[in-house]
Amino acid sequence: MESQLGLVTLWTEGDWVTKSVALMLLAMSLASWMVILIKALDVFKLKSLAGQTEKFWQCSDFESGIRSLGAPDGNFFIELARAGQQAASHHRDARPQLQDALDVSDWISRALRNSIDDSTAKLQGGMAVLASVGSTAPFVGLFGTVWGIYHALLGIGASGQATIDRVAGPIGEALIMTALGLAVAIPAVLGYNALVRGNKSVITKLNRFAHDLHAYFLTGARVGPSR
Repeated sequence: MESQLGLVTLWTEGDWVTKSVALMLLAMSLASWMVILIKALDVFKLKSLAGQTEKFWQCSDFESGIRSLGAPDGNFFIELARAGQQAASHHRDARPQLQDALDVSDWISRALRNSIDDSTAKLQGGMAVLASVGSTAPFVGLFGTVWGIYHALLGIGASGQATIDRVAGPIGEALIMTALGLAVAIPAVLGYNALVRGNKSVITKLNRFAHDLHAYFLTGARVGPSR
């Protein structure tokens, strides 16, 4: 009897609703793991690039500093430095009547803040998937369990044999759906929390770099060594 129980029996003897719930949980699990792996690699890469910012300040000129920050693809620190450079150049090259109406500090601050906001939005991409999976997967699994128990009880009632061995098998198989829902939700929640902490660390490093860039574009030198 025990050899006949499990996921295989649940799939082969389940109706289209049970199979749909199982496929939905599988899709949710694959999506969450894909997001976790991709975003974890991004956070690891950005943390590594953040360590290059000290080399930026040791370079003799701005362009050399940009090159020291690493590859430009997906490099938020290069995007931040370029945004500040473009803002400072725009203000310097603006017509006198427009330049007089603008404060260079506010202008550069806004450009740096916009760049950080864009980077933050990119970091948060895919996080909604993990939040949705973590909050809904247990209920999807519970729905599968309720549906399975309902049909198991109907079958038991139709057979007229409500012995423990006739009840335990179908009910036990239905409860597997709840376990699957939890197995999908728990990694999604843990991955979400870990990525939130990682993203916060990257954003903090971006803000510190932006602070030094702001001072550099206004005075020609950073405030001080990185903290």
